[in-house]
Amino acid sequence: MTHIRNFSIIAHIDHGKSTLSDRILELTETVESRKMQDQILDSMDLERERGITIKMQPVQVKYVVPDHQKDEFDHLEYIFNLIDTPGHVDFSYEVSRSLAAVEGAVLLVDATQGIQAQTIANVYLALDQDLEIIPAVNKVDLPNARVAEVKAEICELLGIEEDSILEVSGKTGQGVDQLLQRIIRNIPSPQCEKGKSEFDNCKDKPFRALIFDSAFDPYKGVIANIRVVEGTLNRHDSIKMVAKKQEAEALEVGIFTPSPLRTDILEAGMIGYVATGLKTVQQVRVGDTIVRLPEGVDLDPLAEYNEPVPVVYASLFVESAEDYPTLRDGLEKLQLTDSSLVFEPESKEVLGKGFRCGFLGMLHLEIITERLRREYGLELVISTPSVSYIIHYTNGDVQKIYSASDFPDQSRIEKVMEPWVKLEIMTPAEYIGGVMDVMQKRRGEFINTRYVTEERAVVEYQVPLAKVIVDFYDVLKSVTSGYASVNYEPIQDRSAEVVKMDIWVAGDPVEALSLIVYKDEAHQEGKRIVSKLKQSLPREQYSIALQAAIGGTFVARETLSAFRKDVTAKLYGGDRTRKDKLLKKQKAGKKRMSQHARIHIPKEVYLDVLKQ
Repeated sequence: MTHIRNFSIIAHIDHGKSTLSDRILELTETVESRKMQDQILDSMDLERERGITIKMQPVQVKYVVPDHQKDEFDHLEYIFNLIDTPGHVDFSYEVSRSLAAVEGAVLLVDATQGIQAQTIANVYLALDQDLEIIPAVNKVDLPNARVAEVKAEICELLGIEEDSILEVSGKTGQGVDQLLQRIIRNIPSPQCEKGKSEFDNCKDKPFRALIFDSAFDPYKGVIANIRVVEGTLNRHDSIKMVAKKQEAEALEVGIFTPSPLRTDILEAGMIGYVATGLKTVQQVRVGDTIVRLPEGVDLDPLAEYNEPVPVVYASLFVESAEDYPTLRDGLEKLQLTDSSLVFEPESKEVLGKGFRCGFLGMLHLEIITERLRREYGLELVISTPSVSYIIHYTNGDVQKIYSASDFPDQSRIEKVMEPWVKLEIMTPAEYIGGVMDVMQKRRGEFINTRYVTEERAVVEYQVPLAKVIVDFYDVLKSVTSGYASVNYEPIQDRSAEVVKMDIWVAGDPVEALSLIVYKDEAHQEGKRIVSKLKQSLPREQYSIALQAAIGGTFVARETLSAFRKDVTAKLYGGDRTRKDKLLKKQKAGKKRMSQHARIHIPKEVYLDVLKQ
């Protein structure tokens, strides 16, 4: 099985991973030309529309060595198991999962953009897995390509010689054949458990496979995407998930071409899938080890992945109580294909029944909510996104909270701990001043500045996560003319001086708009929110008071003025008292309306208020 090569393509977002994958599928004739389409490995409409990869996608291709090069290779035909990975920082966990299933990685860097923050982060992930890295500069066919400069950046990052960096074009196919041949030469064939034995006798060992992803099929149950490390698995074999101690039957096994193709057997070194028939994703956890019964009953698990940890929390509600079951079913089905999504039921007096959800970042939140709207036709109300806080009470109790509605009375709190992250911001040197100004306003603590080249630098900060999750990327892109990129990783929790702020509309608190703010920013933040509400809320026939309150103290107020209907327009001539009588009647009517009317806040207003 020395003719197998398993690798991932890693890069920053929009550096051409999916387009390069298209050219590899074309070159190897894996997909018929009549079925070929752009971004064929991006199966969701959202991925195609946004031009980003959200979900990793494996595919098996066969590469035939050209006749004039047959003497240079050990085999005439090679099998590549390729995993296309996301590039956005929110989906770093997807990248780490794919890298644990392969022996090498193609590092793709855009010739027009150069190394970005997520490029560096992905390199570190690959190095942590002891993978062979093949660097390649993409989009070399573009007139504004900076091939020499970008190669210099890669050399500085990896400590390699320039002639080891390939030049490719995912659009034209230039250099793709040379890339595949470099993969054969540089990336090792699969081994048994990494670092423990060679591949020669892997097929003779008891079956063990690592689960690196999962999906759900209504007829086949949970489908586990696996990397077979040792042994073989046949259709209808009895299997067991080691960590979950869950037993099942392999209803179907197969590979990806890129659509699932049943093969009846999977062997060591292969990447494929197994249909388990199980009905809940919790029974087949990503990172678990599958063994075959009975010989695998006492086998040790393979190295597991770190569990994805949500960093952003928001509550989702529906406008109609009749849609609540649909929301629940939608979240459950999305969780089957996205193990990083977590949710639990929640009920609010004003908003009714909903779910508190945990996400990997704001893009992850956007993707999930957009899929709920499109695939299930739901009209959603989304609470203010927040991070988790750890509350230390005066009586010694400790509680982790996820939303402002759970924030206790200030008199019961001894201290509050909030999560911090380490930020790496890649930016042209001319924008460093602007970046530092943004970070200072976001309560950031400067750590270091290091130069990748004379023109490009990485600025490192430590900053509260709450200051990163909302609107941070838009502000940063604005001050750097769109050239900055960001990567972050969690660090320790720190003490925070925060309070709960309630937003009142027409004398009633709006629970979905409550938020946790820094004490010294309370007035400024309250003023911002009520001012934004004044711009966003539709006007009524009466004036509406918009207020921000901390405890029993109002710290900011705006008044949304009423529409004024000209009730005197129908009068022609006559005494002034006739007009005064109508105006007085109108005033009394508006007063009654303001006392009894209930303000409807459109769903668009909730997210609009978040923008700084």
